[in-house]
Amino acid sequence: MFQKPKVYPRLREKYDKEVKGKLMQRLGYKNVMQIPKIEKIVINVGVGEAAQNSKIAENVASQLAIITGQRPVITRAKRAIAGFRLRAGSPIGVKVTLRGARMWEFLDRFISIAAPRIRDFRGFSRNAFDGRGNYNIGLQEQLIFPEIDYDMIDKVRGMNITIVTTARTDQEAEVLLEELGFPFEKGRDN
Repeated sequence: MFQKPKVYPRLREKYDKEVKGKLMQRLGYKNVMQIPKIEKIVINVGVGEAAQNSKIAENVASQLAIITGQRPVITRAKRAIAGFRLRAGSPIGVKVTLRGARMWEFLDRFISIAAPRIRDFRGFSRNAFDGRGNYNIGLQEQLIFPEIDYDMIDKVRGMNITIVTTARTDQEAEVLLEELGFPFEKGRDN
């Protein structure tokens, strides 16, 4: 019986071979199970104007599918809000949750290709941790991803990327992302 050869994403291999050992030393862990790891990456795009035109949500979903390599879910309003002209069940966002190999591949492409394409990029803020070891990034446009063709977008939209880790504190998560090569702002002492 033919078995597919196991191919590890480049960043996952770096995590297993280099980063784990460095984290054990830097954070003073005694047990390998204490080492923080990345659990999942959630990418969310809010499309409030999709309440009037559902084609917008489908366009954004197709763009997000191209970026991530996974089919996204269209999120819908739970309640009607008259002030926003919103009905219950109207599409208001698109999200995708990446785990495993797709997560590592996306993070690698984001760090090495997409982030340097951001205009006036000096690094991501170290203040975007949520207090539980998770990191949030707000992007202004989807054009930083090379997979997106400029001619196929109808409007420039931003997105929120949340990196969920198993770290117990923000400092542990910061060290983890730093060791993976995440581009943080320079200037703050560690």
